Amino acid sequence: MQLGMIGLGRMGGNMARRLRRGGIEVVGYNRSPDIVHALAKEEGLIPATTVVELVNKLRVPRVVWLMVPSGDATEQQIRDLVPLLSIGDIIVDGGNSNYHDSQRRGTWLAEQGLGFMDAGTSGGIWGLENGYCLMVGATAQVAQAVAPVLKILAPAVDRGWAHVGPIGAGHFTKMIHNGIEYGMMQAYAEGLALLKGKQEFALDLAQVTELWRHSSVVRSWLLDLTADALKHDQQLETVAPYVADSGEGRWTVIESVDQGVAAPVLSLALHMRFASQDSTGYPYRLLSMMRNAFGGHAVKKKEGG
Repeated sequence: MQLGMIGLGRMGGNMARRLRRGGIEVVGYNRSPDIVHALAKEEGLIPATTVVELVNKLRVPRVVWLMVPSGDATEQQIRDLVPLLSIGDIIVDGGNSNYHDSQRRGTWLAEQGLGFMDAGTSGGIWGLENGYCLMVGATAQVAQAVAPVLKILAPAVDRGWAHVGPIGAGHFTKMIHNGIEYGMMQAYAEGLALLKGKQEFALDLAQVTELWRHSSVVRSWLLDLTADALKHDQQLETVAPYVADSGEGRWTVIESVDQGVAAPVLSLALHMRFASQDSTGYPYRLLSMMRNAFGGHAVKKKEGG
């Protein structure tokens, strides 16, 4: 089978590598040409210097997989692709797009005679070795056409990938997946902070997390990664206390509001990330001022203030 891949960053590049090693012919394009040349040399990827060249090198019916940033970048790339494609060709969005956008794009592309798949993709930098978890939304016909690619990207042909529903369902499932991930990460972080804070026990966090990895009910891949990191550094003094948040976490919380479904853990995990991003600390300054105003509690001054 043949596939066009647009966007060969850390995720897209490794996906192209896995596909090539699985026997898929990949035509690749990236705005920065260095990775295209590297993949051509290392993996036998067919290089394209433009999107037009990529499309022209693909046999009809074409499958073009996008791994570009969500939002305007994905929207524009799809818009640019449509005039170059033929009826029956398929576009796959493997990025983290909002599922509402995927539903809209799927409807519009169907009007142009083109197939569409939204592929929620999880696996990160470890996907090349371990395979990717793929949650896809599409018509049955499109899902069947792309299945050979999904089977190679996944950990095995019979697991780690699924056609979960119609267009939009893939990105919706990935959105909720990432919301759950926020909550799990927050729970691990708080629990380990409590262990570290009990100084009288002088607990070895690397030992404890490694212990939990085996037969514990809290074992997970996130715990595996955490245990491995703590083997090398438990103090984390070089790591800034700033945690970015992606769109999926916000969209998950918005979805909980729209559905009227209580999701306090996921919501609080997102808000804790917001708190880490507040470089001014203004809300906390206000809290200190309030405590002083009603109770006369001392206000800690900044050094040099």
